[in-house]
Amino acid sequence: MSELPVLISREEVMRLLQNDDLIPKLESVLGMFSKRNGAEVIQPLRTIVPLQKYNGFLGLMPAYIAHEDILAAKMVSFYQRDNDSVLPAHQASVLLFDPERGNVKAVMDGTVITEKRTAAVSAISSKLLMPPKTEVLCILGSGHQAVSHYDVFTQMFSFKEIRVWSRRRERAEQFARDVQGPVTVCSSVKQAVEGSDVIITVTMAKEPVLLGEWVKPGAHVAAVGACRPDWRELDNALMREAVVYVDSREGASTESGDIILSGASIFAELGEVINGTKPAQCEKTTVFKSLGMGIQDAVSAKLVFDKWKTQK
Repeated sequence: MSELPVLISREEVMRLLQNDDLIPKLESVLGMFSKRNGAEVIQPLRTIVPLQKYNGFLGLMPAYIAHEDILAAKMVSFYQRDNDSVLPAHQASVLLFDPERGNVKAVMDGTVITEKRTAAVSAISSKLLMPPKTEVLCILGSGHQAVSHYDVFTQMFSFKEIRVWSRRRERAEQFARDVQGPVTVCSSVKQAVEGSDVIITVTMAKEPVLLGEWVKPGAHVAAVGACRPDWRELDNALMREAVVYVDSREGASTESGDIILSGASIFAELGEVINGTKPAQCEKTTVFKSLGMGIQDAVSAKLVFDKWKTQK
């Protein structure tokens, strides 16, 4: 008989999943994915169940990575909340399987995994695509993803100034208090964006909040929100003028309103830059449209589980 799966809490995932371990794993699996070897990486498109009654969605993201023998699936819910709601917009769980026997080895908090792996991939995109001289970081949004992005970006890079904007100024001010770093709270998106070298969009916007006319030539944009085909964070001017990179061509062409509605062309997957088959055009304005992939959750869950085992 199979053993019962272990349960790994949010606090344990937060403690065990560290960027120094995670980032090399993510770079490796992104490169592998873009080689299009179907025997090595199996990752179907995310399955989405709309919950119109509650203004939400349930997503299922399975993946198998053959050479590391990792089989996992994430279930994630995401909701459009009212501004005064105290409920989280995203919640997730990741199941890690024994690929040989098919039983579940571990069930772990997937919300922290989502926050950390998403921010780490944005940081990888910036390492590859941002301009050589970067001084100003701008974060649009003030939720959990904003915090995880702040954490990894300040760990990996040095900025002279960090700006934040949120639809509700009090939330931006709370973000600044929470991260306990030198953060400038801006009153408008334009004020936050103008002159910024790296711009991170982690909003729940359905219509564009970032306009191309505000973006400094040569800046890099890591766009994380707007994960539905009819949602957008970025306007046509930015999407059509920038060099656009994605995590998955198939995923972005199916799920990203920023790409679908603007008609922008995709230049490359991030994995292709990692593999050296497509160039990093750092001298131009670049956009990395992040939608997240099951393989990112899978390698993250395996890291957590392996560390958990060594400490038991």
